[in-house]
Amino acid sequence: MIDDQQATGASDTFISHLVELRNRVMKASAALLLVFLCLMPWAGSIYDLLAYPMMTALPAGSKMIATGVITPFLIPVKVTLLVAFLIALPVILYQAWAFIAPGLYAHEKKLVAPLVVSSSILFIAGVAFCYFFVFGVVFKFVNEFAPKSVSVAPDIDSYFSFVMTMFIAFGVTFEVPIVVIVLVRMGLVTVEKLKEIRPYVIVGAFVIAAIVTPPDVMSQLLLAIPLCLLYEVGIWIAPFFARVTRAPEEQTDLTA
Repeated sequence: MIDDQQATGASDTFISHLVELRNRVMKASAALLLVFLCLMPWAGSIYDLLAYPMMTALPAGSKMIATGVITPFLIPVKVTLLVAFLIALPVILYQAWAFIAPGLYAHEKKLVAPLVVSSSILFIAGVAFCYFFVFGVVFKFVNEFAPKSVSVAPDIDSYFSFVMTMFIAFGVTFEVPIVVIVLVRMGLVTVEKLKEIRPYVIVGAFVIAAIVTPPDVMSQLLLAIPLCLLYEVGIWIAPFFARVTRAPEEQTDLTA
């Protein structure tokens, strides 16, 4: 009888969690949809803004081309959806936080909230760095090597795929300090060990840059160098962050 009651209680708890998850997902989706619909009238202008770094690097009078039938409509819609996601990101993160927060301890809440906010800021910073600095350098570098007999006219679908790959690569790269902090905070690795493996990290950074970026030296350097520098930032911050976010029970043990 008791086992049946426990099973029923567990089932009700599981269902309530599913209902709560559905409500949170619906609210996050509604926020994304609302922002997307508000931005749709300017979808063409938003794509033009995304294409600006390439257009400034192309020869005067050059334009991009669209080889697909619905590509001129579909690509601006995808770009607008991406921008809407970035704008609605605070609401989406809040809904995710509101769902997991009740199951966390007080010291875990103090740790997770700053990490969520800082990781979001760093990801957006990586995207901004890629857009405002890397694209200008890379596109100019690549187009200067184009033979005079070649008419440079990138396809907007290929350009969108390239931009998304670069945005994700640089956004994830800027998360390196967060990864280092979390690894140290969880006790999976020590700061001394991170310093010891620094040469391997540098080699790995250049290997990763060679894989995820175009086969030109400039874009590889512009990804590998920030990755190495951010790794150093993580090593510098990790000891302090781990110390100030130590769980209450760990602090009690240390003062005993």
